[in-house]
Amino acid sequence: MYKMQLQENQEQHKETSQPTNAYDENQVDETMQIGQNHELMSKKNKQIFFIICIISVIAGTITGYGAFKLKNKKAEPVEVQNITINANQVKDGDVFGVQDKSTFADNATGYLEKGGVEGEGSHKLLREGGKTQTVALTSSVVDLDKLIGMQVKLYGETHKAEKAGWFMDVGRVEVISTKAEAPIQTLE
Repeated sequence: MYKMQLQENQEQHKETSQPTNAYDENQVDETMQIGQNHELMSKKNKQIFFIICIISVIAGTITGYGAFKLKNKKAEPVEVQNITINANQVKDGDVFGVQDKSTFADNATGYLEKGGVEGEGSHKLLREGGKTQTVALTSSVVDLDKLIGMQVKLYGETHKAEKAGWFMDVGRVEVISTKAEAPIQTLE
């Protein structure tokens, strides 16, 4: 009887263990497939990462080279003529200072007078509209003293002013009229 019961248990164990083995085999197969897929994905990811690194290095090299070329690009020398001005020989249409108008972003036209605006600048440009339209001036390029009393068009760069409405560093002067009159300044 004991033997019979042992045989039944073994048969029962065989029946129950077979599905367990089949399940284990399926699980092992799935695990191997996942591992293989993971390896394939890892290889693809590594390839993509490697390609991105190469592209980044090439792009960085090109950018660095371009920046180097821009930094070391030799600026064309600015042509400055007629810095020395003889007041007796100035004519309408004369140009003094930097010859290229595009060098300067700002320009103003008016009557040139000695003395700045409330201590700012060495000269001032009187314009129609009164004191609020007056431009305080300075220049290290053009001798403005030789052009006092003339109608001029100035080209330069605006700087921050403390008292004047507009403060300009002059780099180019075009003489409009050597015999000009100051505009009427209204009282404000």
